[in-house]
Amino acid sequence: MNFRRIFLVKCLLLLFPSVKCSVTNWIYMAVNESALLSIAAAVPGSVYDATWLRDRKKLLQIKDKKVKYYVNKDECRCKIFLNGTLQIEQVVKEDSGKYTVTVYQRDGKLKAEEDTMFIVQEPVPQPILSAECTNKTVSVKCEVKQKTKDETFIIELIQDKSKKIQKNATRLELHTRYSGKFRCVLKNQVSEKMVEKVIKCSGQLDLYLILSITGGAVFFVIFMILLIYCIRKKKAERLEGDDAERMMQARQADSEMAVRELPQPPCNPTPKQLRVQQRPLPQPQVQQQPLPPRPRPRTQQRTPNHPRERP
Repeated sequence: MNFRRIFLVKCLLLLFPSVKCSVTNWIYMAVNESALLSIAAAVPGSVYDATWLRDRKKLLQIKDKKVKYYVNKDECRCKIFLNGTLQIEQVVKEDSGKYTVTVYQRDGKLKAEEDTMFIVQEPVPQPILSAECTNKTVSVKCEVKQKTKDETFIIELIQDKSKKIQKNATRLELHTRYSGKFRCVLKNQVSEKMVEKVIKCSGQLDLYLILSITGGAVFFVIFMILLIYCIRKKKAERLEGDDAERMMQARQADSEMAVRELPQPPCNPTPKQLRVQQRPLPQPQVQQQPLPPRPRPRTQQRTPNHPRERP
């Protein structure tokens, strides 16, 4: 069935190659700006016959490079170029509507017919962002004080990855348990305004702050454990090095004592050295134990010597 429809469309295009389908474009413009409504099917250069209508009422026409107005030129604030483009200067909200352009060739055949939805909007006002802390909840409000009739815009209230959107409202509220940065955006098709504020309630810790404090504490504990381990390891290595050095010094002293020899006398001693060498070395005094006292001999009585008589 789809192949039949495609074949039918191709046949119609072959039979009526000069006829273009109706095209609808959407154009948004801010107040007091200039707008250009062009023809999508227009060829480079000029067109022979082009007529612009607003809400099915004729505005102006260009035919064979001659322009004809169907409304007051000053009230229309519009003009047409040779390629069929319509220009409207200092647009107002009353200029909004459905614009239709029809293009004809010299032989009177319809070349194109296009519809354009032209909408004029006023710039959005500046939004107001306020907050109120109640218990453990943060209530954030985004308000619009000025709002004209039939004005359409979108209001957004954003915190990190969460977003709340409402269309054509003068107030938008968001209730959350977390403090942080809040953004209020007010926009339409021609303008956008934003207000941003960091809201923190006293006595309430942010989730990221709690995680940061916890992570810092854990990192500090790990760092202290590693520092103590390194200090104890260095101390143990230093003590092992001192013990090894003492053992080496002891072994070196023992080897020096084993190898050490008495000094040899010189080959040609001096007379003084000879006298010193000939002098007997002092003998060590041996402490003699006292002998027991010898017994005293008995004294014999001596007979008195009488003088000999002379004969």
